[in-house]
Amino acid sequence: MRQRHSTIGVVLAAGAGTRFGMPKVLADAGEWLRLSVAALSDGGCDDVVVVLGAAVVDVPSPARAVVADDWDAGLSASVRAGIQAASEADFVVVTTVDTPDVGAAAVQRVLSAAQKSASGLARALYGGRPGHPVVIARRHLPQLLDSLSGDDGAGPFLKARADVVAVECGDLSSGRDIDTR
Repeated sequence: MRQRHSTIGVVLAAGAGTRFGMPKVLADAGEWLRLSVAALSDGGCDDVVVVLGAAVVDVPSPARAVVADDWDAGLSASVRAGIQAASEADFVVVTTVDTPDVGAAAVQRVLSAAQKSASGLARALYGGRPGHPVVIARRHLPQLLDSLSGDDGAGPFLKARADVVAVECGDLSSGRDIDTR
């Protein structure tokens, strides 16, 4: 019998989107947010948390909202709020609202790789370029939280580890984060 792991997806959507001209959680009349929530929900997450900040909006079902009051301190504040809201899960799947073409298939692929690995860590690659989603097993969350600062997010934590499984997803989508209109 296969062991069932609890999985919570986190959509990072708290930023002001200064280069974009508005908070990206509002992009395309909220469609990017709906796509991100659907990717996580349909990709195998039991629960989805959306981290809000610069704009606070109603989140689509089945997600729940968490507000990072210190969102303007940088990406690390949003990651921290999301990880803390998901800390009871066996696996946390992190994605960003500004990667609207990343769908459920990429989430499933990266989550499966993390669950099968000894490390419990995996991240999507697009043509060899690191992207989202990123999957982190619960046992790594304290170390990740300790490493967060400024506008770096989980990148430095992941780069410092040799046991992160790289999962190519370029055949599924571009994985490109959209920073400008």
